[in-house]
Amino acid sequence: MAIDRAEKIFRALSDRTRLRILNLLREGEMCVGDLVEVLQVPQPTASRHLAYLRRFDLVEVRKNGQWAFYSLASDPASIHNRILHLIAPQLDDDTEFAVDHERAAILRKEGGCCPGEDRDCSGPGCC
Repeated sequence: MAIDRAEKIFRALSDRTRLRILNLLREGEMCVGDLVEVLQVPQPTASRHLAYLRRFDLVEVRKNGQWAFYSLASDPASIHNRILHLIAPQLDDDTEFAVDHERAAILRKEGGCCPGEDRDCSGPGCC
């Protein structure tokens, strides 16, 4: 039922950590280790929220060896992608979300936790 699906999506979006993850993924795919570093949360916390988002098809995971890379679910017409697009200006005005984007930009510039899929990912909490 469409109402059940919408209710689950709004529940997923009602948690600040999950919303921070989705907001970061608007800029592209990220590995778990990079999300942990940007969000400054323990790896199990990030993984639990990612599993929740994955369960309701809000994110997709691509695995490559020991690495797990997350991205927004690919259907741009989906309700959650439309909602994220609508609330993006408010997210961009929030200090914590802005700091997340700054950290993510620095991490991407430095290569991140898992910059090359052939690189050994041995950083703390990495992938």
